[in-house]
Amino acid sequence: MALILYDLAADDTAVRFSPHCWKTRMALAHKGLQADYRPWRFTEKAAIAFSGQEKVPVLVDGDETIHDSWRIARHLDSRYPDRPALFTEQPPMPLAEFVNAWADKTLVPAIARIILLDIHACLHPTDQDYFRASREKAYGQALESVVADRAAHLRALGRALSPLRHILQSRDYIDGTAPAYADYCVFGMFMWARCVSAIPLLQPDDPVHAWRERLLDAHGGMARSAPVAAA
Repeated sequence: MALILYDLAADDTAVRFSPHCWKTRMALAHKGLQADYRPWRFTEKAAIAFSGQEKVPVLVDGDETIHDSWRIARHLDSRYPDRPALFTEQPPMPLAEFVNAWADKTLVPAIARIILLDIHACLHPTDQDYFRASREKAYGQALESVVADRAAHLRALGRALSPLRHILQSRDYIDGTAPAYADYCVFGMFMWARCVSAIPLLQPDDPVHAWRERLLDAHGGMARSAPVAAA
């Protein structure tokens, strides 16, 4: 039975931009697994109600349904041990777990303050209303105010990336000589921005930029060829 991944989509359903879904997309490519990538929008809660919650990614693998990108990655390594491993450590995978948490708790808010309006612009009209209302409630101000000082937000992101930059000065990937799930946890954040925004987050001489380029070309250039929202 084919794998099915419910994947966050823009108004143009070819544009899939969730950072967490991108973690799963890269994990599936790493394992050499094919999937039916089904578009899902913020307001289509009923479409994934069978998963017992309201967020993507949701993976259907035969008679199993798994949600949350971390749990999906664990499932893939357990279910398909004969394929390339996502985790080079033994459970509880402290490196990958830390990197995943750092990406979610540090990079998501830093990048969001740069691209929130771009996300809003690429959404289907029904999702735009939901997105604006939910994010403005969370931030306590209009989206336009959240992103107003772009230069400051870019500097803040640069500071947040300092530990990653330090690591990548001495090796090609977070996990060492080849990419693994720790890399995909961070790369998903950059694909989030790439798919919805033309704002450059990295300078060409940044080691993080070179790392991102390597991952854009990984797995046959899958990420590089992914559709992006029209400017």
